[in-house]
Amino acid sequence: MAYRYNENTFVVAIDHLDDRGAGRAYVPRENKKGKIKRQRVTIPYTLPGETVEATLVPPYRNKRARVDKIIESHPERIVARCPHFERCGGCSWQHLTYDAQLEQKTNQVKRFLDEQGFNPSLVRPTMRANSQWHYRNKMEFTFGPDGSLGLHEQGNFRNIIPLETCLIARKEMVEATMEVADWAREHQLPGYHKETHEGLLRHLMVRHSEATGEMMLALFATESPEHIPASTDLVRRIEKKFPQVKSFMWLENSDIADRAQAETSHILLGRDFIFDELAGYRYRLWFDTFFQTNPAQAEKLVELAIEMGKPEKSEYMIDLFCGVGTFSLPFASRVRELVGVEIVETSIESAKRNATDNKITNTHFLAKDARHGLTEVINTFGSPDLLLLDPPRSGAGGKVMRRIARSKPSRIVYVSCNPQTFATDIKELIPFGYKLEKVQPVDLFPQTYHVELVALLSRVNTSTL
Repeated sequence: MAYRYNENTFVVAIDHLDDRGAGRAYVPRENKKGKIKRQRVTIPYTLPGETVEATLVPPYRNKRARVDKIIESHPERIVARCPHFERCGGCSWQHLTYDAQLEQKTNQVKRFLDEQGFNPSLVRPTMRANSQWHYRNKMEFTFGPDGSLGLHEQGNFRNIIPLETCLIARKEMVEATMEVADWAREHQLPGYHKETHEGLLRHLMVRHSEATGEMMLALFATESPEHIPASTDLVRRIEKKFPQVKSFMWLENSDIADRAQAETSHILLGRDFIFDELAGYRYRLWFDTFFQTNPAQAEKLVELAIEMGKPEKSEYMIDLFCGVGTFSLPFASRVRELVGVEIVETSIESAKRNATDNKITNTHFLAKDARHGLTEVINTFGSPDLLLLDPPRSGAGGKVMRRIARSKPSRIVYVSCNPQTFATDIKELIPFGYKLEKVQPVDLFPQTYHVELVALLSRVNTSTL
């Protein structure tokens, strides 16, 4: 059901959720030839089956609309807890009960697998998070041109929502962030303007380790702290109020690109890294280290990967996209030999150091892209018994997946943060005699549409290789 009040305002029933967790609807539209066609419209913060009055928002080519009124609501709709919800882009599902969030995530994984010809019944119910709030151990905040500190507005990357609270970040991180925001406001320090490329303050990255209690602050600015007299006051305030901050960095970034990167680093307090732990192993984390942002749920990923992979002491294993060794270290203690491959050189150096810190001596790490690195590893060490991959959201890609298949591991454990690219990736393995055995989604990001998963594929037909 759908009808228009005018060209831009209409009443419509929400058909389904898109890949980003926003409602999708189809609105009749008359084209230049006078024919009525269904126009697909995205309406954030709506749920399947709801009837809403909505209005298209500019630029109209994006076909996005805002909700003016909910006429018939979803039975699992609830009132969001955060005052920034529906403006801030950090969360998308606070208006949906947690059980319903889990169901939507399970269905999302099933849908992508079904589209690629796999049996959706292989997907288990999504594993729930122990805590649905204050679970993130890392956040990146952005300064607005007026010096206010917050998060990007939903659908408008150039606008910053000033921060009052954040219900998915750990409370200590929010308190430290508010202190930095107060400092910037009191000293009237300008934020960076993305269009004029003027201003001082750009980003604030905050990390926290629940295991060690240590916290890191990384402030990104266009100038050196030596040129900013107010920086000494900030150091004094942080040192006095947050003794758990063991790393406070001032990072210069004058590049036009809007990324949290550094040209020059200044240590204001402590060291340039903090210690964290995962699954019983200790890791050093720098400001640019990729590490799971929900440690409690990340441990479940590691446990599931080990449970599915069933590593043996006699086996040799490859960890592709190994990062700093999140999976490498727990698996290395269970296999004869492990080789990790990762394109980011600083991550490989961290993986080596982490292995040394944990007294693990049967690992080798190679800084190379996945496809060429895999070829080099196989030429040097031979084909693996077990292979694990944990690629970025873009997936591994067909060339890498086919190279994996030709390396003939008996078992492949795939850890994914994007069920859509996961489904297209594993389809490449089927012609090589591999079978999808099981898929376990895990919720690392409550109140958002994101879902991670761990899957097992076994080599069951050797005649195709």
